[in-house]
Amino acid sequence: MPEPLPAAFRRLAASNLAAQAAEQVALAAAPLLAVLALGAGAAGAGWLQAAQTLPFLLLSLPAGLLADSTSRRRLMLGAELLRAASLLGILALLLGGGLSLPWLAALGFLGATGTVAYSVAAPALLPALVARGRLAEANRWLELARSTAFAAGPALGGALLGGLGGAAAFALAAGLSLLAARLLAGLPDPAPAPAPRRTALAGLREGAGFVLGHPLLRPVLVTAVVFNTAWFLLLAVYAAYAVERLGLSAAGTGVTLGLYGAGMVAGAALAPPLLRRLPFGRLVAAGPCAGLLAALLMLASLGAPHSAPGAALAGASLFLFGAGPILWTIATTTLRQAVTPDRLLGRVSAVVMTATFGARPLGAALGALLAARLGVEACLAAAALGFLVQALVIAASPVPRLTRLPAAVTG
Repeated sequence: MPEPLPAAFRRLAASNLAAQAAEQVALAAAPLLAVLALGAGAAGAGWLQAAQTLPFLLLSLPAGLLADSTSRRRLMLGAELLRAASLLGILALLLGGGLSLPWLAALGFLGATGTVAYSVAAPALLPALVARGRLAEANRWLELARSTAFAAGPALGGALLGGLGGAAAFALAAGLSLLAARLLAGLPDPAPAPAPRRTALAGLREGAGFVLGHPLLRPVLVTAVVFNTAWFLLLAVYAAYAVERLGLSAAGTGVTLGLYGAGMVAGAALAPPLLRRLPFGRLVAAGPCAGLLAALLMLASLGAPHSAPGAALAGASLFLFGAGPILWTIATTTLRQAVTPDRLLGRVSAVVMTATFGARPLGAALGALLAARLGVEACLAAAALGFLVQALVIAASPVPRLTRLPAAVTG
């Protein structure tokens, strides 16, 4: 039996599970609430998605600077409390009858600000809690927790909204967020690595230069940017597409979104044997290839509106969107942690998040514009084209030819 991972890591993993579950319940409930209760169409849901992801574009770099210069644990704790406050704000407006689409978007933006800081600091904190040789194992457990949240959160959010109303969904999300903060409060607080004094701009330039100058991290970054743009172009219109074109209820839409999380769980469960049997680079490439196949399945669902086959194709697509890219996330996060000096981990994570997660509001805004002008068919076709591009980018890079994790970088 392998030795258990450290207790501090297990506490981080439990906090991560609660935080991810809070986020997923709220993210599933928000567009359904917008469509079913606030009268939003595909374009309105797309703009809501853009607002909820815009902090990743605007705030990841400042969060990275903080993660390399202050306590990463305290940064994560403050971020989680901010998310809890935004969820409690939505709950209060719902109970008071004052919730509108602009308020939902504004408070979603606030909650995502907390998500950004948490997500930047967590991978930077991990190497201080876990030995380098067990980083892949630790990342796999974190992603398995995230996958479980993605599997249960949307289905639970959709079921609560359909059965008990939006207040129940946001009350659960707020409670989970507060639990995540409580777990973070008990973590050790390793000091950040010492770094020479420099301006914020110079610090960010150093982190960006490291990523863009690295022959392995650069193509991974480009692939992830295109993937996230295409994924959120599709996701921005999915709730409206599922209700209006596939004929699904709120609970049914939540179930199909839950299949995305089920795919993540399956991919995370398969990661250990795949890591043992496949060259490291092949594992990285599995995610973009699965994303392309998933996009083609979603496109095929257009041919079966208001039918069980159409819903089945959409569900299979979302399952694949979870299963393949979770292998990508585990492998590329481990790769980034292995080749990046500790003093740069926060800024490098921030650069990656700014470029990749920052592509999400752009994809969501593009989805809203395409849906308003050309309809959801154009959105699904454009998403499929994006997934083709990202698969070609990673295939042409040296990453798929890696046989093992590269040697550690010091400094």
